[in-house]
Amino acid sequence: MNKVFSSAANALEGVLHDGMTIAAGGFGLCGIPELLIGVIREAGTRDLTIASNNCGVDDFGLGVLLKTKQIKKMISSYVGENTEFMRQYLSGELELEFNPQGTLAERMRAGGAGIAGFYTKTGVGTVVAEGKEHKAFNGETYVLETGIVADLAIVKAWKADTTGNLVFRKTARNFNPPAATCGKICAVEVEEIVPVGSLDPDQIHLPGIYVHRLIQGEHEKRIEQRTTRVAA
Repeated sequence: MNKVFSSAANALEGVLHDGMTIAAGGFGLCGIPELLIGVIREAGTRDLTIASNNCGVDDFGLGVLLKTKQIKKMISSYVGENTEFMRQYLSGELELEFNPQGTLAERMRAGGAGIAGFYTKTGVGTVVAEGKEHKAFNGETYVLETGIVADLAIVKAWKADTTGNLVFRKTARNFNPPAATCGKICAVEVEEIVPVGSLDPDQIHLPGIYVHRLIQGEHEKRIEQRTTRVAA
C-alpha cells in the first residue's frame, strides 16, 4: 500500500465532509499540521468538531478555520492566545468542551487503543465534571471520561519513512502521537521522507500502522511569544 501522496490536497481527497470530527496535533504553534489545515480551509468543509489542545492564533494554525467559521465545536484545553476564539465563544457562535490537558491527551490515546472510557480524579468538583458519571474508588471520587475516536487525524512530524513510521522533533511530539492514533484515517505531513530502513527502530516515536496518508512539505516555524532582553 502506497502511503505517500504528492500534496496535502491529494492526501485529503475523498476524506472531508461536513459535520466530521477531526483530531489535530500540535501545542500552541509547535508541531501543527498547517498544510493539511490549509486544505480543509480551501475545501470549505463546515460544521467541524475539532479536538486539539488549542486553536492556533487568529491568522495561523486552526485559527484560520475559525476565521472562516468552519468550526462548530472545539474540544480543547487552552484557548488564551486566540481573540477570535474568545469572540465566537462569548457570542454563542462556537461550542466549547473544556478538557484538562492530560485528560484530553488520554481521551485521544484511549480512543486509539479501543478503550471506550476511563475514570480520573482530574476535574472532580469543577465545571469539567458537570453532567458526567462519578464513582468512588478506595474512598476517592473519580469522574468518567470517554475516549475520542475521530473521523480524521491530522498530524505534523519531523521525519517519516515510506511506510509511515514517524519521528517527532523535540516538543513537536506534544499531542501529535495520541491524535494520530485516534483517527479512523490519519494524514501526516513531515519535513522529510526517507527510505524504509533508514530510521533507527529505537528512535521511532509512532509506528506506521497508525498512518494512512503521508506528505512532505515546507513548513513555517513561528514563535508564539517572543521575549527578548532589553539592551543594556
